Amino acid sequence: MDAYSISFTSASQRSFSRIWKDLKSCRQYSIVEMSAEDLLDQPSLGQRIGERRARSSGRKPHVGVIGAGLSGLRCTDILLQHGFEVTLVEGRNRLGGRVHQAKLPSGHKVDAGPNWIHGTNDNPILDLAKETDTVTGQWEERSSVFDEAGKQIPATDAIYYSGIMWDVVGAAFAYSNKHSATISPDESLWDFFKKEVPRRISDSEEDFEKKRNFVYQLADQWGAFVGSHIFTQSLKFFWLEECIDGENLFVGDTYEKILQLVAKPAVEGAKIKYDTIVNRIQSTNDEGETLKVYTEGGESFEFDEVVLTAPLGWLKRHTHAFEPALPSRLTKAIKSIGYGCLEKAYISFPKAFWSTNNSRDPTVQGFCQLLAPNYATDTNPNKWNQEFVELSSLAPSASHPTLLYYFYGDQSKFITGELAKLPSKEKKDAFLYNWFKPYYSCLPNYDENSADCQPIGCYATEWLNDELAGNGSYSNFQVGLEEGDVDIETMRKGLPNRGLWLAGEHTAPFVALGTATGAYWSGESVGKRIAQAYSRGEGGVVDLD
Repeated sequence: MDAYSISFTSASQRSFSRIWKDLKSCRQYSIVEMSAEDLLDQPSLGQRIGERRARSSGRKPHVGVIGAGLSGLRCTDILLQHGFEVTLVEGRNRLGGRVHQAKLPSGHKVDAGPNWIHGTNDNPILDLAKETDTVTGQWEERSSVFDEAGKQIPATDAIYYSGIMWDVVGAAFAYSNKHSATISPDESLWDFFKKEVPRRISDSEEDFEKKRNFVYQLADQWGAFVGSHIFTQSLKFFWLEECIDGENLFVGDTYEKILQLVAKPAVEGAKIKYDTIVNRIQSTNDEGETLKVYTEGGESFEFDEVVLTAPLGWLKRHTHAFEPALPSRLTKAIKSIGYGCLEKAYISFPKAFWSTNNSRDPTVQGFCQLLAPNYATDTNPNKWNQEFVELSSLAPSASHPTLLYYFYGDQSKFITGELAKLPSKEKKDAFLYNWFKPYYSCLPNYDENSADCQPIGCYATEWLNDELAGNGSYSNFQVGLEEGDVDIETMRKGLPNRGLWLAGEHTAPFVALGTATGAYWSGESVGKRIAQAYSRGEGGVVDLD
């Protein structure tokens, strides 16, 4: 959940920032580059690629792309442009992976996966949104905030305390970027808050403990950015969470038209195998033979190269699926990077009762946080924060009277666990209404006896119960992490000497990790690297000069 920009590196500092240097490197050199030293140390890379290229002379090299999410679709597009034969192997009966839409009873479509375009400066997803006339929107960088008793606090107080919270976040980015080498792997973002907030709210202030506690409660919202609790967020590698600069836009029209455009080349030019779950990959041996891919259904395929775009969570659970075994450093990287569990629930109403045209009436617009609720302890004894964005204030063509709740960590595990036990859509809906009612009933103008305040439909994601999604959402950086940047670079590099390439949001440029843009860029990069390995230009022209 993200109305706030989390880009804190100024333009003047980017030449010194690791995250921006990495972006420049990835975008400028999305190909295999090796120095003379590398060639002496690792002669097998060019030799193995060369042998396979020689074997494929007279025919199109055949690449298997496993996974038809944004990274797999974009990689397929690039490979087709460069004259490769591509087979796209997808475990579901549809394209898109975690980019997927559901329909509410009202008829409105909503995104089960990404809702946002993170950063507007040189972002290809924004370009695609514009090309497809996809409606986007944004809200002011402030939230309506309700305290522990369910009472809405004055807007001036919400702005003041949120300002302190985001000031600490900015300081944490700067501190992590500058001191990452010396920060303990066990130090968390929460630890940083506990040190910094007292510096901003001194003991001499009236009710200083209450004020500090309020900022701490607001800080808990960081979990909705990364899918895990703030006390698990690595401070050492917090700098890796910085995003592309510019505005953060909510995709009001959903990602549907963007996905269709990205998928169009694959639909028209690749062979697509749906409902085909891969369970074993045999990469090339020293003789440069073809790679073999095996499926749960008993099928097998042979390819010259394989691009695996499975989510990081899937890789964590299936490191045994590779023959020969993955190198120890790559296995370590896969195990070390965290994997979040962000989930969401949409609750729809006949009308947006929380909003009014009368400026004198209380209202909620955009983001809302309900902090540590002590009024729903029968269902929420842990007093987990509740956070939502209301969708009625989007552009008229995309707006609808719906509250979109984001939740993560232990709350995600609890809710998805309960939903998995329930046998019908009706029982799941009843559970969700009961869970969220204490919170939407706090909103302005709520009337228990009004039909406008009774939900008419809902939808909740269950990525934690989805094995093909890796039983989670996207990558993040948790305490205990020792070499987070090197881990990402190791996964990004893959095993080209064995014909096995990795793509997905977890292999993206640092500045786009965990985002739809990152997934798109990662697939593009791998496609170009394979094309260069075969000396193929656009159209499949072989350039051996």
